[in-house]
Amino acid sequence: MTPPKQTGADFPWWLVALAAIGGWLFWQIASDVVYARVLATLSKGIAITVLVTVVAFLGAAVLGLGLAVALLSRSLIARQAARFYIEVVRGVPIIVLLLYVAFALTPLLVAGWNGMAAALGLGEVSTRDFPLLARAVLALVLAYSAFIAEVFRAGLQAVDIGQIEAAKALGLNGWHRFRHIVFPQAFRTILPPLGNDFVAMVKDSSLVSVLGVADITQLGKVTAAGNFRYFETYNVVALIYLTMTITLSLALRRLERRLRTRGAGD
Repeated sequence: MTPPKQTGADFPWWLVALAAIGGWLFWQIASDVVYARVLATLSKGIAITVLVTVVAFLGAAVLGLGLAVALLSRSLIARQAARFYIEVVRGVPIIVLLLYVAFALTPLLVAGWNGMAAALGLGEVSTRDFPLLARAVLALVLAYSAFIAEVFRAGLQAVDIGQIEAAKALGLNGWHRFRHIVFPQAFRTILPPLGNDFVAMVKDSSLVSVLGVADITQLGKVTAAGNFRYFETYNVVALIYLTMTITLSLALRRLERRLRTRGAGD
């Protein structure tokens, strides 16, 4: 059976359905005291969710770009070390990595620092000096950097080798070739999967609730355990996440279309 032909002009009925469901939930929040109280409580966790998402994604993007450059390096040691890191991290579930960083890696790093500090006469630190929020962000940075590294690697390798050779012929050094020739062209290829990873980060930021970080999910669990209104509470939790992710997805699609149009014009 031949699938129906899809065009760019397809009407987004899925968006209409989501808007209708969201409108009903917002109406419930406006007219129902229980929904309103739940939203007032959960809204306190939005700032934490946004903070975790933005900081962790920026850190993962920087580390992922470094890993991608190492993967494409001429150094065998750099390539093998980057590949080792990527495969190990991608093979561990994020929630396991989160718990490992919080309760195993952080105490290990603190013990190592204190041993070095004692030898050098520096001040010692305690594991309690590192809040669970910082440990959660570090875990997400380590987890997502492995996936983002492959996105950057694929994008960088997609640049036509002729462009790089032409830049070399013009006398551009490695940094200027990367900055002015390679990365601007690779960015158009990288943006869609990178945007998907950012949206996924918004959802995976809910995993920090296992450490007791007061994000949307954690406040939802506490609220539901207190009022026993699980249906209403998790409806609001889902609504907040859907509002954030759908808005981001639509904004990223619009940016992609603009870059595609600009690229075609060039």
